[in-house]
Amino acid sequence: MPAPSLEVADIFRDHGAAWRAANAGHVSLNQFKVMSAIERCRTAALGGHVARCADCAHEHIAYNSCRNRHCPKCQSGAAKTWLAAREAELLPVRYFHLVFTLPKPIADIAHQNKREIYNLLMRASADTVIKIAADPKHLGARAGITSVLHTWGSAMTHHPHVHMIVPGGGLSADGTKWIACRKNFFLSVRVLSRLYRRLILEGLTKLHKAGKLRFFGDHADLTDRDAFGTFLTPLRKIDWVVYAKEPFAGPKSVLTYLSRYTHRVAISNSRLISFDARSVTFRVKDYRLKGAGRHTTMTLATNEFIRRFLIHVLPRGQHRIRHYGFFGNGSRAANIARIRQLLGVRAFEQDHDNNTSHTVEPVRTLALPCPCCGGQLIIIHAIAPAQHSRAPPKPQKAAA
Repeated sequence: MPAPSLEVADIFRDHGAAWRAANAGHVSLNQFKVMSAIERCRTAALGGHVARCADCAHEHIAYNSCRNRHCPKCQSGAAKTWLAAREAELLPVRYFHLVFTLPKPIADIAHQNKREIYNLLMRASADTVIKIAADPKHLGARAGITSVLHTWGSAMTHHPHVHMIVPGGGLSADGTKWIACRKNFFLSVRVLSRLYRRLILEGLTKLHKAGKLRFFGDHADLTDRDAFGTFLTPLRKIDWVVYAKEPFAGPKSVLTYLSRYTHRVAISNSRLISFDARSVTFRVKDYRLKGAGRHTTMTLATNEFIRRFLIHVLPRGQHRIRHYGFFGNGSRAANIARIRQLLGVRAFEQDHDNNTSHTVEPVRTLALPCPCCGGQLIIIHAIAPAQHSRAPPKPQKAAA
């Protein structure tokens, strides 16, 4: 696939410095680091490699990636590595796709309290599914969940929501049986919605009582406990959106879906159309419409485009992909092995070459093919990254 002719990095390189100057004091250190990483990604500043094609001897220079999780260019490799590990965990059952969203009033305060409310969103949505699934009136089993946090809509507005992939069934309480759900039905969306609403509102109340929420601008008065209670009251009476899509066709289609969603960023380079000093035009999808009419374009002022991109920078250490239930990290391997045994299927096997000699240094190659003939590119030389001084040079002492 040819590289996009326009990239977020181009916009940052051309207009990032002016934007940072105009917004000095309102940009976090983490956002600064993301901008810098994207601007430097796959440039000489990060170093790289010179490779020669094994077939046509063409020489190719490939610069290193920044590997920042918010960079549009660095997610495909990370996604492939992550998916390889998930393939070993696939179960031969139907999988369901659930989406949990936050009402706009809570999404607005989440923008000012990202870490606390994003954590609450992921924890409450997972607890909702686990509790309802464990209820004998519904499934009566321990569910397994892979949750992915997204914070954006198609127009890069702030829209926190969780995409959840759940196998259609679960382990019995004593771990001796696999309990399958109905063919095209996992859990009642209505029941999920009500418990999810309660858990979020209870969680917000606890966070506020503990003094862990901060409010600015139009929401500054919510610091008062009574005002915050009044703010939450209407949200107790509305229906909250929990969306259940049709089950996937099979385990392999789950991987196809995950490859598109797990390592996605606010906007991909392929959606960009044009930009100049005043505006950026890009493709958007209006999910309220159906058919070809939902695909359209949007033009934002360049400053607004940069602002929208950066509001989706996650707090440092925030995990966007999490596993719950029998997929919980502590016992995932043992649970998957047990479920495979109960379902009567063989464990996933990976090929390992045990005959590789450790005395012979392996040939280092680039992952991409030769641009001339498609052959293998063998690395013949490394390019050191540019050195940037972090402090003024120390003065030299005069010779005695």
